[in-house]
Amino acid sequence: MDLGLFEFKQLKNGKFRKQKAKGVIDQYVIVTFSRKMMEYQRSVRNRQIERAKEMLKGGDPEEIKKGPNDVRRFMKRIAKAKDGEDAKVKYILDNEKIAEEEKYDGFYAVATNLDDPAKDILAVMEKRYKIEECFRIMKTHFNGRPFYHNSPDRIKAHFMICYTALLVYRLLECLLDDQGTHVTTDDLIDTLKAMNVTNVHDVEYMALYTGSSALDALVKLTGLPLDRVHYRPKDIQKYIRKHLK
Repeated sequence: MDLGLFEFKQLKNGKFRKQKAKGVIDQYVIVTFSRKMMEYQRSVRNRQIERAKEMLKGGDPEEIKKGPNDVRRFMKRIAKAKDGEDAKVKYILDNEKIAEEEKYDGFYAVATNLDDPAKDILAVMEKRYKIEECFRIMKTHFNGRPFYHNSPDRIKAHFMICYTALLVYRLLECLLDDQGTHVTTDDLIDTLKAMNVTNVHDVEYMALYTGSSALDALVKLTGLPLDRVHYRPKDIQKYIRKHLK
């Protein structure tokens, strides 16, 4: 496979030529089968085949706009002509194409170079959407990208801050789920970002945010009166000392 690397190979004349470096990587292919998925895929295909048949009865399939599930893949174009005559073009249903696609219904293949048991690898694959969601949260909510650093140390620091924020968020999310108060990502992060207070003449702090279901869940989790409008400095210090013990 192409490793994305380059190496220099010495030629017979003594010169060197830059070329792509290739390597061999051992991998395992885990294949699973689901009858439920097979039946679903075939029901979808049958509807597409019916649409293809209707298109064949109507106008020219070439004039129909393509879509993500283009049914024209089930059509075969045939052009026949006699000597000296223009070719006559017609479309028919491609049964060979349908049969070839149908062979793989219900099957799902995973390629990996891990030596772990297949059951463990598949368990991780089932949670892949969680991994992708983590990257989305980090980029969207924690400004993972774009970043404007050139120094390697600053780049590492930037992503370390982003990963730490993601870790804190995920731990908080788990604690909220454990107490039975699930909060969406947007609601939780927006609530935390909005929790600002202002100093009123060094006498009290006044909340600049309003209540929400996410705030109620945080109050229940932490036991802190985060839903108040006014906070006395000595009360805040008391809460800080209590939670730092």
